[in-house]
Amino acid sequence: MDMSKIRLSMVSLGPSDWELVTIKALNRLKSVQAIAIPTKNKEGSFERSITFKIVDRLMQEYHFAKPLISVYTPMKFKHSDWLNQAQTLQEAVKEYGTIAFVTLGDAGVYSTVYYLLDIIKEQNPQLYERSEVIAGITSFSYASSKVKKPLCLGKSRLELIPLIGEEVPSTKIYMRPSVGMQTSSIKDEGEIYTFENLCFEGEHIQKSKISVVRKYMTLLIDFVKPAKGDVA
Repeated sequence: MDMSKIRLSMVSLGPSDWELVTIKALNRLKSVQAIAIPTKNKEGSFERSITFKIVDRLMQEYHFAKPLISVYTPMKFKHSDWLNQAQTLQEAVKEYGTIAFVTLGDAGVYSTVYYLLDIIKEQNPQLYERSEVIAGITSFSYASSKVKKPLCLGKSRLELIPLIGEEVPSTKIYMRPSVGMQTSSIKDEGEIYTFENLCFEGEHIQKSKISVVRKYMTLLIDFVKPAKGDVA
């Protein structure tokens, strides 16, 4: 996508250490007209906001300043709260033209970001098409580095298990295939995507499963379909 067309950037800040913010995330924060920051404070104070502390440190270290927008985020896991947050972001885009909404960790792992994007996609399809998500370092990848222990090595695999006391469906990531491998044994349980040569020449993404692996740098992700109750 042409970056000049992006109006809403969902920016992952990583695991609370400003030095672990990616260059891409930093560049987007510097280029937008305003930065939206989640806070649990109804009055909009950033005093206890971790994301604010990261953004503030980045602005000091890299000598830039932006208007800051308070996004009340009570963390109650309520659809009504997400509606209000999505409305705040849409109003901010109208006022400033381009904004970044920041989140801890990586937006793809247990983040508010995709609840908000789902709402924006329904309410404002044009803005959704002009939005982006910038990935970040997860808390568990950072944790493994602190103790010098791999998350997966050799023939082992990684599992993310939410401690919520019930069985839940899983997004499955299939990686390390061999060129020429048949994918018929991979079951489509949700929405499966194929990613080839990500970040390299010939990058290709398709919303389906390829039948035969053509590139060594191939990744298949079977995204779990959210249950209706997840956004009710």
